[in-house]
Amino acid sequence: LLALVAAAAAWPNFGFQSDAGGESDAQKQHDVNFLLHKIYGNIRYSDLKAKADSFDPAGRFGSYSDGGEAVQKLVREVKDGKLLQQRHWFSLFNPRQRHEALMLFDVSIHCKDWNTFVSNAAYFRQKMNEGEFVYALYVAVIHSPLTEHVVLPPLYEVTPHLFTNSEVIESAYRAKQTQKPGKFESSFTGTKKNPEQRVAYFGEDIGMNTHHVTWHMEFPFWWDDKYSHHLDRKGGNFFWVHHQLTVRFDAERLSNYLDPVEELSWDKPIVQGFAPHTTYKYGGQFPSRPDNVDFDDMDGVARIRDLLIIESRIRDAIAHGYIVDKVGNHIDIMNERGIDVLGDVIESSLYSPNVQYYGALHNTAHIVLGRQSDPHGKYALPPGVLEHFETATRDPSFFRLHKYMDNIFKEHKDSLPPYTVEELTFAGVSVDSVAIEGELETYFEDFEYNLINAVDDTEQIADVDISTYVPRLNHKEFKIKVDVSNNKGEEVSYRHIFAWPHLDNNGIKFTFDEGRWNAIELDKFWVKLPGGTHHIERKCSESAVTVPDVPSFATLFEKTKEALGGADSGLKDFESATGIPNRFLIPKGNEQGLEFDLVVAVTDGAADAAVDGLHENTEFNHYGSHGVYPDKRPHGYPLDRKVPDERVFEDLPNFGHIHLKVFNHGEHIHH
Repeated sequence: LLALVAAAAAWPNFGFQSDAGGESDAQKQHDVNFLLHKIYGNIRYSDLKAKADSFDPAGRFGSYSDGGEAVQKLVREVKDGKLLQQRHWFSLFNPRQRHEALMLFDVSIHCKDWNTFVSNAAYFRQKMNEGEFVYALYVAVIHSPLTEHVVLPPLYEVTPHLFTNSEVIESAYRAKQTQKPGKFESSFTGTKKNPEQRVAYFGEDIGMNTHHVTWHMEFPFWWDDKYSHHLDRKGGNFFWVHHQLTVRFDAERLSNYLDPVEELSWDKPIVQGFAPHTTYKYGGQFPSRPDNVDFDDMDGVARIRDLLIIESRIRDAIAHGYIVDKVGNHIDIMNERGIDVLGDVIESSLYSPNVQYYGALHNTAHIVLGRQSDPHGKYALPPGVLEHFETATRDPSFFRLHKYMDNIFKEHKDSLPPYTVEELTFAGVSVDSVAIEGELETYFEDFEYNLINAVDDTEQIADVDISTYVPRLNHKEFKIKVDVSNNKGEEVSYRHIFAWPHLDNNGIKFTFDEGRWNAIELDKFWVKLPGGTHHIERKCSESAVTVPDVPSFATLFEKTKEALGGADSGLKDFESATGIPNRFLIPKGNEQGLEFDLVVAVTDGAADAAVDGLHENTEFNHYGSHGVYPDKRPHGYPLDRKVPDERVFEDLPNFGHIHLKVFNHGEHIHH
């Protein structure tokens, strides 16, 4: 959560709050658990199954805020047999499949009460493609006010095929067939012959996959404000979350003695191939791509020439300092909100002011890159890993693609005037010292998750325990300690902690300007500091940019049962999954200790706040998608603009700057 002060008293006790229909949050959690459990089979909860069998979606139009318009459309499609069949792959980048999933979302978001919401979900679960249903339900739970306190189960336990190696899935099937419990080891794709294998733990981490897909559910490119609400600063959030993935990946590469990732180029070969070692539940293997493939035009989607033209138009807009909207008006982007417009254009989302002219560079590139194994559809291959947000980061070319996007954003950011000393100085406030308590040390540990939903079953055959464990990066506990003096005599706010590698892979020191662009955001929070000297300690576990691992299905079932019995479920901390895994707060480092510059900035909360009571605002997570984003400043502030003269930052009293090292001694904790 953004604020340092967790206003716990403002939150209702999970399990006791009810909506207008009388359903408690615990009951809603219970229903969602069963809707998503064993998604390829029948609903295993009799009350929900009865609802699914008897419900008439078009029976009471008064139960929908749109008068039943959306549900009538979907019911008609079902009756006409137009929907994608069950037991078939689903990709959000397939326009027809996306349209079908969004028809169900449109129904769900307009449900006025929980009974209507859950009855529709149960009914259409039996009628629609499983992938379309899961996607629609996830985005509906994230965005509907009815499900504000529902915790969604981890996608890697709902649809394990997208996250788990084929070899392990095959072992799970054998365990089910022989009725022998099994716990199987997962490994990252490739071998040590491939240097990219050294950083596979980052892109293939199931928590990182979950972060990426969850963010795109919080801020979908297809979002239209008519559904419910406006997604504040969506374009800037798109830039920032992918920028942070890119700079974090580069820091992991430096930790493993690899050069930073090079950007993708449409007229050069895709250097790194990729063999996913994953299989669709229905639809065959994910396609592989050999090394050094030249880009080919993709039938029915885009020619490479078109992508170069779109890129040229976007770079032209950056050079001019304005976007031309669809009626010819100029939208100025030479300001701190320009990044929001540019992000909407590059993605592009429905917020783009001129998709006809600027195209959809990011979304089209995902499809084109994902389909290079079969660009002309000769072999009827299913979509590649880049055509699913769940799997995209597994392919090293994902990071090459986003380095390419990131460099376009950098052109814009570098075109803005640098901050002046006067703008950066917070008069009367000084950072007196910055220190780390505890050693900055990372290690690997085994993480186990359940595969029961990976295998086919019937209600007549008992489940057996089937799981897999995979090594994941984690770090030891540490605190960042800061002493701040406030001589203003009034309360002020405190906010940013960044870190960037001190040296590049050739041992050459990053300039301040190079460093700040490669800076990892470690934390951002607000706290009131009355006049005087203050000692502030911030635990790594409190970071606003991270989230804990989502509770497993087993935990959710157990906690929900307790909440239905009147206890506090203890699930409040998991209501938002938007953030990088807390185990990934710092990069891996290495045996010698990878040196970082750490910068702490204290800025004026009164000038920065977009909402009242900023230091008490716990309603938003780092990228939260509901309402107004609490912070007026652009992401990355005050390091988001170029620094032509680093002496500007050297004597700022409200900035603290230290060097530190992150170690990894090869420790692997086996469970």
